[in-house]
Amino acid sequence: MKIGPYELASPFVLAPMAGVTDAPFRRLCRQFGAGMTTSEMTTADTSLWQTAKSRQRLDLDLDTEPVTVQIAGSEPDQMASAAQACVDRGAQIIDINMGCPPKKVCRKLAGSALLQEEALVADILRAVVAAVDVPVTLKIRTGWDPEHRNGVAIARIAEDCGIQSLAVHGRTRACRYNGAAEYDTIARIKQAVEIPVIANGDITSIEKSLEVLRLTNADGLMIGRGAQGRPWIFQELLAGLQKDLGLPRLAKNQLRDIMLGHLKDMHRFYGETTGVRVARKHLTWYCQHLVSSDEYRQQVVRVGSAEEQLRLTREYFEHEGGGISKAA
Repeated sequence: MKIGPYELASPFVLAPMAGVTDAPFRRLCRQFGAGMTTSEMTTADTSLWQTAKSRQRLDLDLDTEPVTVQIAGSEPDQMASAAQACVDRGAQIIDINMGCPPKKVCRKLAGSALLQEEALVADILRAVVAAVDVPVTLKIRTGWDPEHRNGVAIARIAEDCGIQSLAVHGRTRACRYNGAAEYDTIARIKQAVEIPVIANGDITSIEKSLEVLRLTNADGLMIGRGAQGRPWIFQELLAGLQKDLGLPRLAKNQLRDIMLGHLKDMHRFYGETTGVRVARKHLTWYCQHLVSSDEYRQQVVRVGSAEEQLRLTREYFEHEGGGISKAA
């Protein structure tokens, strides 16, 4: 799959997720073959970029390519200025968020709330595309609610405005993450445009990835919640696509090193106090994919130091019966 001048090494890309896909997690997913990773959603209001959270979200993966930053907002001029500022910081692709469903975002007429306003969507897309000389991509949902599935119309607007790829989560904003993903709607969107379309929603296994590719004819798949606690999913999906049935399950020592490395990276990136706090949710997600991990999980999410998180993780993997990955 190609986005502008960038040929992605894999069609499986990491979804931008606020509070999840920080720089340490993006690096880890890249190590396991994610074809592209995107920053956490960043506000288009550059006056807010001096907060610690915004500075961390704009800590770009300058050692990878393409460097992709996602911005969100509802004012065309502000979005254009934010895109320019991101490019100045090293962004090679600008992604526009029109898929985020939380009320906090939608109250500001940003994220998926914008899908109600097709004229405003066009104004934003034109402004951002005109403002930068790098590819601009778009993330959307299938519509505002089940009665207003206008994803096809939005996709055509996007293509007309110069958007170079489109990621589609297979639910409306009103559906949030409930119910089954609408792969049939994604298929109609794919048929309606020439630009690459990336399908997103409920892709958690090799079997499901192959099914979604078949049902949608999408150019790629975007993995979100399926990668939480399981960054190696990108390696598994690529092996499945290539019919490489010889990919072994991760060994106990490999899982240990993945988790210890991720912990150390979070502690370095955020500092100990925040790093320990952020690590707790990732540790909880890892435990969902490990056997005999209940006691370890209960302990490791309560400690307050980096040293204790690392010690408990080492001890868990030294314990007989612990540390083995559940079947994917």
